[in-house]
Amino acid sequence: MSENNSFMVFSGTNTRYLAEKICQSLGCPLGNLVITKFSDGEFAVSYEESIRGRDVFLVQSTFPNSDNLMELLLMIDAAKRASAKTINAVIPYFGWARQDRKDKPRVSIGAKLVADLLSVAGIDRLITMDLHADQIQGFFNVPVDHLYGSGVILPYLQSLKLDDIVIASPDVGGSKRANTYAKYLGCPLVLCNKTRARANVVESMQIIGDVKDKNVVIIDDMVDTAGTITKAADIMKKAGAKSVRACASHCVMSGPASERVQNSALEEIVFTDSIPYSCRCAKVKQLSVADMFAETIRRVVNNESISSQYLV
Repeated sequence: MSENNSFMVFSGTNTRYLAEKICQSLGCPLGNLVITKFSDGEFAVSYEESIRGRDVFLVQSTFPNSDNLMELLLMIDAAKRASAKTINAVIPYFGWARQDRKDKPRVSIGAKLVADLLSVAGIDRLITMDLHADQIQGFFNVPVDHLYGSGVILPYLQSLKLDDIVIASPDVGGSKRANTYAKYLGCPLVLCNKTRARANVVESMQIIGDVKDKNVVIIDDMVDTAGTITKAADIMKKAGAKSVRACASHCVMSGPASERVQNSALEEIVFTDSIPYSCRCAKVKQLSVADMFAETIRRVVNNESISSQYLV
C-alpha cells in the first residue's frame, strides 16, 4: 500500500497509539522505524524502508521527559539524510509551550528554543493542535497548520443536550478561547479571576458572572496538576451551579491531578488523546483527534485548504 502513496507516516515511541489510529483513518500502513536504545540512555533512529522522494509525516508529541523531543529531532535528522522530499512534524501536543515569553528577567523562552531546534533539524512544516499561545506559530519560519481540539470537543458538548449551559474560563488569559465556545453554542461566558502564590499553586479565586442553576462547562487548553480547574469547579458548585464539567485539549494530568479530579465537584473532565493517559480516574474521558489529523495530512498532501475543517 505504501508503495502507491506519495507520503509515509512514522511514529515515535510514546505517540504510536495515535499514529496507528491516524494511519487507520488514512488507510495506509505505519512506516517501519526502529529506535535502538543503548544502556546509557542514548538512542539511535533508523528507517527500515526507503523514504527517498516521499512526503514524510513524523507523529510525536513532545511532552516531558525530553526524550520525546530528542527522539523527534533524531527522526527529522535521519529523514533529511535519507533524502525525504518533505519532512512534516506532526506534534499533537507541543511541549515547553508555556515558556513563550519573558515574564520576568533572566528566564528562558523554551517554546522559541524548541522551534529553533526543529527548524535546524530540518522540518518543512509543522502540524500541531491548540498551542498554549497562538503567537508561538511566529517562532517558526516554515508553514504551521494549527488545529483546534474544539473540532471534537464541541460536537461532544452538543451531544449532551445540556439546558442552561454556561461556558467558563478558569483564568482571564483563557477568556478568548472560552469566548469562541460561548459564541458557537450561543450561551453566556463566565470568568474566574485567580492569583497564583507560585507555579502550580493557586492562592485565591473569584467568579465573575452568574452560575446559579446553570450547567457550567470550563474550557482550557491543558490541565496539568488540576489545581486551578478543580478549585474553580468547587467554587462554582458552592455558588449554586447545577453541574460543572471541564474540557481541555491536552491531558497533561501530572502529580496529584487524577486524585484532585476524582475528589472534586466535577461531573467529568473531557480531553483529546494528544497525550497518553495511563492513570485510572472514572471522571476522565478522552476523545480521539486521529481523524482530524488524518484529514489534515490528506489535505496537505493534496494541497487543499486546512481551515475549512475548523468549527470555530
